[in-house]
Amino acid sequence: MHRISDEQRRIRLGRRHLLAPSVRAGSPAAVADALVALHATDAATVFLSACARLTDPSVQAVEQSLYEDVTLVRLLSMRRTLFAVSAELAPYVDVSTARAIAIKERRTLLSHLKEDANGLDETWLAEAEESVLAALAARGSATGSQLSADVPALRTKITVFPGKKYETVQGVATRVIRLLAADCRIRRDRPRGSWTSSQFRWTVSEPWPALSPIEARAELARRWLLSYGPATESDLKWWTGWTLGDVRKALSAVGAEEVELDAGTGYVANGDTAPEEPLEPWAALLPALDPSAMAFADRGFHLTEEHSAALFDRSGNVGPTVWWNGHIIGGWAQRADGEIVWRLLTDPGREAAAAIAAEASRLSGWVAEARFTPRFRTPLERELTA
Repeated sequence: MHRISDEQRRIRLGRRHLLAPSVRAGSPAAVADALVALHATDAATVFLSACARLTDPSVQAVEQSLYEDVTLVRLLSMRRTLFAVSAELAPYVDVSTARAIAIKERRTLLSHLKEDANGLDETWLAEAEESVLAALAARGSATGSQLSADVPALRTKITVFPGKKYETVQGVATRVIRLLAADCRIRRDRPRGSWTSSQFRWTVSEPWPALSPIEARAELARRWLLSYGPATESDLKWWTGWTLGDVRKALSAVGAEEVELDAGTGYVANGDTAPEEPLEPWAALLPALDPSAMAFADRGFHLTEEHSAALFDRSGNVGPTVWWNGHIIGGWAQRADGEIVWRLLTDPGREAAAAIAAEASRLSGWVAEARFTPRFRTPLERELTA
């Protein structure tokens, strides 16, 4: 069995995640493919993750990829989380993970409609969806509020969990729009406001080509191993949200090779066992929910356990992190006046301090006047902005 040390894992991460200056990418879609998928729960995270890895960081380049060229698309997928993936990979993500989520979302809404006293059913839902598509075709793009004004069905309210102590009345507009997006019949268009806004407009889209679920899971696993391997079954299960059985079938389908790690065993893509040359020293300021930190269930090779409490919230969401040569060594934040501030949880030396300051300056340069706050706030990020 080949052995891959933690040091080699950090070298791989720096190179394959495009974090060292010499390996940065030229396009947002290339960044997404290098990481397989970018977290998109926070609108700003897509831009911050992509620009941290671009040779020439640019809000306009990411916006063009998302809204004009559509080489980068948002999908509700792994772990029922919103991700941005390249248009090339989107069909595989859709079939391997997003389809099951869309089916469950539809089943849940139909159950709530059936329980409501108005007697709404699948026919009503189908007619409402078609009306939304017709309104979008007429407008080109629209916000949820505009669609509700155009489509009376979206102004319907239903009683959820009737007769129970947590009974509540909800509007259906967000649920219906969410279903259409999950089915890839509509997609998120430019938001109202700046690139940090999550108040998206919507536009008509086309469903992705049908693939074999087995083929789709295998391809997603192969790409994930090339980006994150060596990694464990638990890491892949955590990242995808698949069952352990599906994880093992996908690993077998791609001929994943078992390797010895400094702690336990892991897997790499077939033939991907050769040692890699070290990179130049590098620093990075990565945003909350960035994949380089979030994609692993076991982060021991790049994060000291005692630092987790400061950098993660209680649900396991990572905040903005400071990296040095593959180690997470601190956190950063943007204050209300736009200043980028950071705190190191260990002393990495003068060279690292200078590189981190340079990255903070680079970040401030392209962010300019924009302001953003992570949706899931962590103890250190809160302290830095207090």
